[in-house]
Amino acid sequence: MSPADEPTTDRSPELDAMGPDSSTDPSGSDTGLGDLVDDATAGEDLAAGAGDVPPPADDLAAGGDDRIEPVDDLAAGADAGAEDAVDDTDAHVAPASSAPVEDTPLDPQDVPEAAVAAEMADAPASQALFDRALAVIPGGVNSPVRAFRSVGGTPRFMVSGTGPRITDADGREYVDLVGSWGPMILGHAHPDVRAAVDTAVSRGLSFGTPGEGEVALAEEIVRRVDPVERVRLVSSGTEATMSAMRLARGFTGRSKVVKFAGCYHGHVDALLASAGSGIATFALPDSAGVTAATTAEVIVLPYNDLDAVRAAFAAHPGEIAAVITEAAAANMGVVPPLPGFNAGLAEITHADGALLITDEVMTGFRASRAGMWGLDGAQEGWRPDLMTFGKVIGGGLPVGAFGGRADIMAHLAPEGPVYQAGTLSGNPIATAAGLATLRGCTDEIYAHLDATARTVGELVAAALTQAGVPNRLQRAGTLFSVFFTDAAVTDYDLARTQSTAAFAAFFHSMLRDGVYLPPSAFEAWFVSAAHDDAALERIEAALPAAARAAAAVLG
Repeated sequence: MSPADEPTTDRSPELDAMGPDSSTDPSGSDTGLGDLVDDATAGEDLAAGAGDVPPPADDLAAGGDDRIEPVDDLAAGADAGAEDAVDDTDAHVAPASSAPVEDTPLDPQDVPEAAVAAEMADAPASQALFDRALAVIPGGVNSPVRAFRSVGGTPRFMVSGTGPRITDADGREYVDLVGSWGPMILGHAHPDVRAAVDTAVSRGLSFGTPGEGEVALAEEIVRRVDPVERVRLVSSGTEATMSAMRLARGFTGRSKVVKFAGCYHGHVDALLASAGSGIATFALPDSAGVTAATTAEVIVLPYNDLDAVRAAFAAHPGEIAAVITEAAAANMGVVPPLPGFNAGLAEITHADGALLITDEVMTGFRASRAGMWGLDGAQEGWRPDLMTFGKVIGGGLPVGAFGGRADIMAHLAPEGPVYQAGTLSGNPIATAAGLATLRGCTDEIYAHLDATARTVGELVAAALTQAGVPNRLQRAGTLFSVFFTDAAVTDYDLARTQSTAAFAAFFHSMLRDGVYLPPSAFEAWFVSAAHDDAALERIEAALPAAARAAAAVLG
């Protein structure tokens, strides 16, 4: 891996502002974070009396790191209960899609009207802001899931955040289980990140020139993730996946790309595609404004299905430039790869001369120190050719990145013929926040995140089980989600069989009791290094009422 791990001793004032160097100081961030770290049994006292927790996660991975928790009974083949769940609900399952599932509005008859009305009355300031926003912003939001269309009610407009908590415009405080969809891994307004940003801002906001901060962030990424030999910084995850796909086509000289139903790679036109009429057929546009010509070279396959991948390569030998997959699917809820799935993708692609692109925008530096690859590829001995990142590497500011093999990355301009550019790529403020965040993500912090995610997931599963609500807890490293179904979820169609109405009732009850969940049943949940015992106690206290609300919807 290049550059070497050996750090230099000369550090500019710009780097000093970004916090301690994790390559030389394993303690990373301030000592206060270390005080929050629990051991692997953290939270057991909280779960006491909450009912028997079903084993939705711990028995899922045969071998490997126990934080990779796909579903054991499906890894071996057909789970009769899961198959029955699909058979019984086919009429309600939409075609395989690439648009985020969370954007699907809740059926009005499924909206828990009393709960929504009650919490709307508590949010007059948010409602007033939403009314203003609706007049000038499409849908009143700048990213669709924020509009609460999947759960109903008034979107909460947040005004501040500290540690594990956020506060809305009405002054209501919540324990946050969204974390800006992943970047706030250290918690909100972490002092080291704030200090790094403040210092960077004092020097200027943007220069349009190279800067040492972007070099340091690139070095930190390369140091942590062995398959990444060189990396290019961009401004979003969407830009990263778009650029990686262009680079793969330019490097291989091929045009076709394979993706998986339910995996979301940003709003790239060619990847907003739904499955065609059968395996190995070409995709259809999945959004207005995306033309058939744009998606004509994209093949959409079922996730976790290596036979479908083999069939696609058999049908198009020497024509596929790349397979792109989320390293662990997290945009239809958390659906981990079945044991051997990602390794199988590497084997199939490389045998045909194609590339494997793993999208770690969600999982990168969140699932583990080296992302999801650190939990599977590093253990199993396979490597992707290209990887994409976002979220955590910006520490809450807009940053994306893509990187991989040096020979492939050498095809990027100005060194090679594949063009890619960006005015704000490597922005000094964003790289300062990202570098301070990564340097704060020590092994101790990941141990805390893992224990906390496990505790919260088990508390939720126990409360739902005690209330008689079907549920399935699934995890990928420190990411997790709870599906409102008792069927193991391994692909998009199975994810769609859960009860979104039950989730909506659960969501509004938790919101009312001061816990902010993702406003969609099809999203990952996120904890941070700042989630302490008090935060866990707030979550635990809110769960029984929320579980009963979900049970009432199911009758």
